[in-house]
Order: sequence, then structure tokens, then C-alpha cells
Amino acid sequence: MGYKREVNLLAKSRAVKEQLLNEYKEKLSKAKAGVIVCNHGITVEQDTALRKKLREAGIEYKVVKKTLFTFAVRENNLSELEQFFEGPIAIAFSYDDPVKVAKVLKEGAKDLEKLEIRGGFIEGKVISAKEVDALSKLPSREELVAKMLGGLNAPMSGLVYVLSGTIRKLVLALDAIAKKQSA
Repeated sequence: MGYKREVNLLAKSRAVKEQLLNEYKEKLSKAKAGVIVCNHGITVEQDTALRKKLREAGIEYKVVKKTLFTFAVRENNLSELEQFFEGPIAIAFSYDDPVKVAKVLKEGAKDLEKLEIRGGFIEGKVISAKEVDALSKLPSREELVAKMLGGLNAPMSGLVYVLSGTIRKLVLALDAIAKKQSA
């Protein structure tokens, strides 16, 4: 291989690495939560099924280059994540609901005994595998909103019921007075 060609390949390689580093930094800064997993030992079919579940839930899953990802993590003040970088790793990013990523991966880990949840982050705070497990047991954002709306709706429904009963009694009383006066 000639010197010029070798230099040209190195320049392309460097540009690709810089692009990948910028992509990692952007994903880390945008994500509300992320969970790091070790996917060593799972088959291609299992990985494809897991990716499908994650994609359906709106979660982005990526196998990362650890060296570049380490730089991105450091630049996003998440250097504590480096403790989870042993062996091949992948990360699942959630951009809207931090609980969803933990729930889907925990469910996937039940089906795939070789998928190991290492830890993650939630809104800039690094969390351990135990905390990811605890997060997976929380109700989702949609469930919490539904419960809150149900709680707000209950007093309104009671008020409408009480008022309708009072109005009904008033109408019955007026009707009885009208019948009595006409007789």
C-alpha cells in the first residue's frame, strides 16, 4: 500500500471516528435515560428480537465502541459510567420515558439469561444495576398520568352526582307543589 493511500485511509478513519464520537455525545445529551448491557453470548436471533422489542417501545439500542464512548461519557460528565465498560457493551437510550427503557430491558433479560444489565443513567445521574431493577418496577409515565387524572376526576364526578341529586329533589318538590296548587 502506498504512503498517500495509507494517509488517506487514516484521515477517513479519523473522520469516521469523530463522527461516531459526536453521535455518541449527542445521544447522551438528548437521552433522559440509558441502560448499559453486556450482550456477550446472545445469538443474532436473540439480539434481533431484543432490538425489535426496544424499537417498538421507542427505545434506541446501539452496540458502542468503548474507547470512543468513553470520551463521549467524559464530555457529558457521566464518567462514573466507565465502571460498567468491561467486555462488549451496548446501550439503550430513552428520549421520553426513563422508566420504559428499564422495563423493556428487564423483560428482555428474563428471556435472555446471557443479557446482563450493568447499570445506566437517568437525567444525568449514574445508577447501578439494582437501581435499574428498581426503576423497572415503577409504573410507566402513562400509568402515572392515568392514575393522576382518575384521582382528579373522582371529586368532579362526585360533585356532579351530588348536584344532580339536589336538582332532582328540587324538581320533584316543585312538581309536587304544582300538583297540589292545581288540585
